[in-house]
Amino acid sequence: MSRETFASRNAATSSSPTVPSPPTTTYTVSSPRPRRRGGRKRRSTPLTIAMLAVLAYFLLPLFWLLVASTKSSQDLFNSFGLWFSEAPQLLTNIKNTFAQDGGVFTHWLLNTLVYALVSSLGAALIAAAGGYGFAKFRFRGDRAAFNLVLGAVMVPATALAIPTYLLFAEMGLVNTPWAIILPSLVNPFGLYLMRVYAEDAIPDSLLEAARIDGAGEARIFFRIGLRLLGPGLVTVLLFTLVATWNNYFLPLIMLNDPGLYPITVGLSSWAAQAQNGGAGGGGDMVALVVTGSLISVLPLVVAFLLLQRYWQSGLATGGVKQ
Repeated sequence: MSRETFASRNAATSSSPTVPSPPTTTYTVSSPRPRRRGGRKRRSTPLTIAMLAVLAYFLLPLFWLLVASTKSSQDLFNSFGLWFSEAPQLLTNIKNTFAQDGGVFTHWLLNTLVYALVSSLGAALIAAAGGYGFAKFRFRGDRAAFNLVLGAVMVPATALAIPTYLLFAEMGLVNTPWAIILPSLVNPFGLYLMRVYAEDAIPDSLLEAARIDGAGEARIFFRIGLRLLGPGLVTVLLFTLVATWNNYFLPLIMLNDPGLYPITVGLSSWAAQAQNGGAGGGGDMVALVVTGSLISVLPLVVAFLLLQRYWQSGLATGGVKQ
């Protein structure tokens, strides 16, 4: 091959056109469509109706009680039940209620307050101690004992009233305040609730650290356990407070002294007088019973309003954050 031919091929190779690169494809991502302003969540009409029916079921008796407390006994039977009369007399009814039978209603109210406070505080403390023990300690027969507690939850309190009366009669405690307070201290459901709550609310590492520092078990429970069990403790206290405040059957069979009656049994005795034609109490006994019922509801409402921030924030927040 001649030099001219080789040179011409080399020049042709070096001068060949470059291969163009493939075109780049650009993708555009469309932004999501903005939601319509004023968009609302779907509502269930049957569920709304059902909730309104439940709300009416709970609030209508309270509204009737408020309306009826403003009426005289005559207006209670001659006027529309769900609205006020032309001459409301709420303050007069309240004054007559506290003045009836020498002011015995005030005595009944104080008795109920003592029974409910002592019982609820004691039951909450016992339930907290028992639940803490079942949750954080292992001992022989702990499962059998806890199953026994669960079985006690299913036993109605009225089924135990007569055996309790016979037992207290042998001990000489019938017709005393202890006949109401001592049975109210036993709260199987509260113990179960505190056991479930204590498992997550109190970390085992915190208890081990306290033991390493030399703290005894009693000090650990009162200084650490009770503080962490606060929301659950308030929940049990509220449940026991309401149950003792509204307790009727147990005081009815345990007490025969009107000076020891709680407000439930006392109002029941007034209602019996009203059915007998108001004997010993004039013609307005029905109005006094209704007004006394309204007054008896108010302390429970106040208790819930004062303590709701503790138990509403409590039982679901007891877990240990990792």
